Amino acid sequence: MVDDEPGVCDLCSLYLRREQFEVECVQHGDLVLDAVRRFRPDLVVLDLMLPGKDGWELCRELRRHDNLPIIMLTARDADEDRIEGLELGADDYMVKPFNPRELVARVRAVLRRTRGDGSGAGSPASGGTGSQGRPTVFTYGTIRLDVEHHRVWVDGREVALTPKEFDLLHCFMQRPGKTFTRTELLDLLWGYDYFGDERTVDVHIKRLRAKIEPPGDGPRYIHTVWGVGYRFGER
Repeated sequence: MVDDEPGVCDLCSLYLRREQFEVECVQHGDLVLDAVRRFRPDLVVLDLMLPGKDGWELCRELRRHDNLPIIMLTARDADEDRIEGLELGADDYMVKPFNPRELVARVRAVLRRTRGDGSGAGSPASGGTGSQGRPTVFTYGTIRLDVEHHRVWVDGREVALTPKEFDLLHCFMQRPGKTFTRTELLDLLWGYDYFGDERTVDVHIKRLRAKIEPPGDGPRYIHTVWGVGYRFGER
């Protein structure tokens, strides 16, 4: 829990600990990375306006070295701030003032998504299966996705994806050729209890495309179906 307001830290910690979460509070931006290395959290709740390193810089640094889920919690409520936070790699974005019970619900939802076994149904283009008979390796075109080890390769080169980008690609690769609406993707990957809007999907699609699509004249894998949503498959 990263916030320079002691009251916010205390309130959030109280509600999270009631739900059996362990919580470490950090109130200065310059102390966050050391705290993350020491505490090894499953998720970070991150304020933007901090003494020392601000939340934007911290999100960039965490995303550069780790796929740790991040929920931004901030008084900055402009659409531009929300979109920038998501583009930097945040998994969710909450605006102050907030209901601490909503924060707990969002923490649970993000952890379910990042710890889950993926979403959707169907068979991979090719790959192996785990002990439960579920596919663990998906390949399509030059993309290879390993569910068990949470790794992705494109053209033989490993690509670092955030948890949400990985889940999105996993969802697509399970159902190549299917057109998903934005609402479907929100329900599958963010959960019915997600409090955001459909632009969240567009932001994550943009980031995922930048990492897996080859340079050239338009997307090769993730195609926009105008007025509907997105479809995965080679053109």
